Amino acid sequence: MLRPRWIGMLLLCLVVAGVFAWLGQWQLGRAVQTNPLPPGATEEVQELATVAAPGEYLPEPLVGQRVETAGRWVPGDFIVVQSRFNDDVEGYWVTGQLRIDPARTETSAPTSVAVAVGWAATEEDARAAIAELEEAASASSSDADAVEVTGRLISDEGPLLPPRGSDPQTLTRMSPAALLGQWHDVDGLFVYRPYVASVDPLAGLEAISSPAPAEGSGINWLNIFYALEWAIFAGFAFYLWYRLAKDAWEKETEDFEDARREPDGGPEPAAS
Repeated sequence: MLRPRWIGMLLLCLVVAGVFAWLGQWQLGRAVQTNPLPPGATEEVQELATVAAPGEYLPEPLVGQRVETAGRWVPGDFIVVQSRFNDDVEGYWVTGQLRIDPARTETSAPTSVAVAVGWAATEEDARAAIAELEEAASASSSDADAVEVTGRLISDEGPLLPPRGSDPQTLTRMSPAALLGQWHDVDGLFVYRPYVASVDPLAGLEAISSPAPAEGSGINWLNIFYALEWAIFAGFAFYLWYRLAKDAWEKETEDFEDARREPDGGPEPAAS
């Protein structure tokens, strides 16, 4: 272990263990929220632009935050999302692209947010609501026709392949990324990654059941588990060095014993 080769290996293991220790410390820092939201903070309605920015992921403490914004619906972009449950009853969501009023954004680029505007028990009811919403959106032509939207800000659920044999455009997850692929007029568009579940339903739809998020403990146990894993990896780096050095020592010892038993380099004479 005192040979230059193994001292060099030990130094390398120290570097690796130091990196693992830093990663563990980073995970611990993420596990404990130093500034958790006060109880009930998610129920205070805030301006959307002050809570999140287009293209950014929604931080965990802000999931379910009630927000408000205003804009106009983009005609042709009301889309049905299947397999949505309202109080354990399966149905459909009607979603739309809300082009946010430039005065309510912090950028001069066109900005949109996906909005779940209401729930329907059948696809026929959802399609009927879309027809009514499309008519109203097509008739809107000025800023005076802007609509106010209030709801909960929820993270993208991620896209999912449609059921086998169904229309390739079928959506079963509320994913702004997937909706963006079916929207119109998206050149140079900024889009929010999370979506808004509207509190007030439109076009005869039912309100979406969206209770307040449960109050967290301020500790992310998954990050603590990851931190423990990094500590184990750091310890394993030293064990690996010890194991390799011991294996080399044992091999040299065996070679030495063999050489001592065979001084001429030949086999030992057989016992008479």
